[in-house]
Amino acid sequence: MSRNDEESVNSRKTGERMTLEIKGEKYAFRWISRGSFTMGSPETELERWGDEVQHRVNISRGFWMLESPITQGMWKSVVGTNPSYNQSFFKNTKKFPVERISWNDCQKYIEKLNGLGACPKGFKFSLPTEAEWEYACRAGTTTPYRFGKTLNGDKANCNGNHPYGDYKRGPYLKKTTAVGKYPTNGWGLCDMHGNVCEWVQDWYGDYPTDEVTDPTGPRKGSFRVSRGGGWRYYAVNCRSAFRSRFEPDKRNDCLGARLVLRRLV
Repeated sequence: MSRNDEESVNSRKTGERMTLEIKGEKYAFRWISRGSFTMGSPETELERWGDEVQHRVNISRGFWMLESPITQGMWKSVVGTNPSYNQSFFKNTKKFPVERISWNDCQKYIEKLNGLGACPKGFKFSLPTEAEWEYACRAGTTTPYRFGKTLNGDKANCNGNHPYGDYKRGPYLKKTTAVGKYPTNGWGLCDMHGNVCEWVQDWYGDYPTDEVTDPTGPRKGSFRVSRGGGWRYYAVNCRSAFRSRFEPDKRNDCLGARLVLRRLV
């Protein structure tokens, strides 16, 4: 990428929207500017897990992130089939998140996408890194959720019978919802908490304790990371810092994904 291209990219505003049409489906992306944040959760955060060790992370390059999870319409238009369990509940599921996809399935889907020539010049499709995902999810916030300290199924699709930070039970829909039903975060991203868990690129492992720049996780491992929690998850497991891990070939009706457009090095 030339110096002029680099300067043009860095002048974009966080949350700026860009849409692409691919195989008849609209992909809406939000620009996530470079910056720094504290990843993980403080030891005072209620019901935190021990693998959420706080550390400072620098994101040195901006990227485009899909403003919703990958939808069933997007997936089927590229792959040709729809594996989702939750397609049977609704008349039109094109705008519902695709689920029951493995990490390995995501790599095949992304390979097909990159082969279509639909990327902006100098970019390619990928899964986000774990650090990029949490940076985008938080959107500058430091609370357990981007909207505050409590969740009972009212602000995100989760199991409201098991609320967080509030003893009052809330909705439990027992299925996914169309993407974008709940308000977006400050950077224009929807469904970062709940609805479906989202695969990220990293192998699962311990966090570093020192400040790092553009971390990509361990070089190898047994499990890949997913983030964000899903419709069956208790509210505590939909926090910004919560980490799930699964074998790369794992599929279930809560496992989905979200794309980024990453600049070519």
